[in-house]
Amino acid sequence: MEQPPRFVAQGEYRHTVCRLKKALYGLKQSPRAWFGKFSEAALEFGLNKCQIDHSVFHLCTKAGFIFLVVYIDDIMITDDDSAGIAKLKLFLQNRFHTKDLGKLRYFLGIEVARSKEGISLSQRKYVLDLLEETGMLGGRPVDAPMDSNTKLVSDEGDLFNDPGRFRRLVGKLIYLTITRPDISYAVSVVSQFIGAPRMPHWIAVLRIIRYLKRAPSFGLLYKSNGHLRVEGFTDADWAGSLSDRRSTTGYCTFVGGNLVTWKSKKQTVVARSSAEAEYRAMAHITSEVTWIQNLLKELGLTVETPSTGQWHIPLVR
Repeated sequence: MEQPPRFVAQGEYRHTVCRLKKALYGLKQSPRAWFGKFSEAALEFGLNKCQIDHSVFHLCTKAGFIFLVVYIDDIMITDDDSAGIAKLKLFLQNRFHTKDLGKLRYFLGIEVARSKEGISLSQRKYVLDLLEETGMLGGRPVDAPMDSNTKLVSDEGDLFNDPGRFRRLVGKLIYLTITRPDISYAVSVVSQFIGAPRMPHWIAVLRIIRYLKRAPSFGLLYKSNGHLRVEGFTDADWAGSLSDRRSTTGYCTFVGGNLVTWKSKKQTVVARSSAEAEYRAMAHITSEVTWIQNLLKELGLTVETPSTGQWHIPLVR
């Protein structure tokens, strides 16, 4: 450890350093203060803060739209106005210590690739690191992330000897669902046992890893389909959890034919019928579609055609 640049003590203290007791960056108020300062600068430039999602800023100019998305201290800018984006970057460089990384290729662990078909998002390197960490680079892949005949419960099997490793790996898998909706359900199931993981739970996690080895570069493709229609699809099981008999809701939404949001999560209450479980799923997808519609409307991308939703409702007699 060395003394920080431009602050080198002289004399008898020239070889000493300070011991850090508490970092200011780790205080709860730090993110709020930083975002408040950044928001003031963005509003000073002329950007409008989105009320539906406060991390999104937008501006309509004569040449087109400017969109800015901020995640902590990482910023992504896209627009139709090249001159406007140059002015915005220059303004931010004068207000903050920023570094322009050029055209987006890598953002928060997500790899961005452009082709004639569209823009693809994947986490290939992230998956390969997971395979190496778990020693599964030479393992045999499987066709599904979870065995359909396996029902995990909280009190069967021996306790796993390294709960910390289980939690870290499940946390990484949760982050991987950003571009891998195909593992969302399996990850949501194993994440329910992070408090006291057992060997069957660990085996289920390793199966997800083996499934990822089948195609590490799988991801999402976004392309123009000639419309901006919002569609939602949802379904739910009934009392699928053997531990508390709660149902699981799963849904996904599409904008312009491209998958944008998805979720797999247990419902908060026990449904007394399969119809009740399905209607709760409908409520979730309705809220999500409404949120997307309002977001698009605020960004100036009003959806003219009515949104559609598809679900299966069993008849109860």
